[in-house]
Amino acid sequence: MDTVLDIRAIQALLPHRYPFLLVDRIVELVPPTRIVGIKQVTINEPFFQGHFPGAPVMPGVLVVEALAQVGAILAMRELEDRERKLVLFTGIKSASFRQPVVPGDTLMLEVTALRIGSRFQRMRGEAKVDGKLVAEAIITSAVTDRNAVQ
Repeated sequence: MDTVLDIRAIQALLPHRYPFLLVDRIVELVPPTRIVGIKQVTINEPFFQGHFPGAPVMPGVLVVEALAQVGAILAMRELEDRERKLVLFTGIKSASFRQPVVPGDTLMLEVTALRIGSRFQRMRGEAKVDGKLVAEAIITSAVTDRNAVQ
């Protein structure tokens, strides 16, 4: 798949940085309704040291966070004054985890907007590995001014 947004473009939209930036590239973008990102899961991820030694599994909460970050990219692109804004994760609904994500997996993060507004978003996220659904959730978030978060 061709890269639509590379890591530099992602970092221009999101404030997240290593070790918490969980999106490597965006491969599909249909503003303002749909976006697909990729996370290459490697054994070098810091969370694998403790989750779980000898049987590394990406924590489900981080799979949902990766979906939320992809959704935030979609939302941020719609904001005119995006450099002064943050998209804050406010809720998870109907999350389910169907199979573990392990080192070597390519996590495809598909997010579809259910509601995009200047203050609130609701999105449906699906995480897949090799075309198989591994996790899904409805994610809500709120847009706030960066300087309001102190």
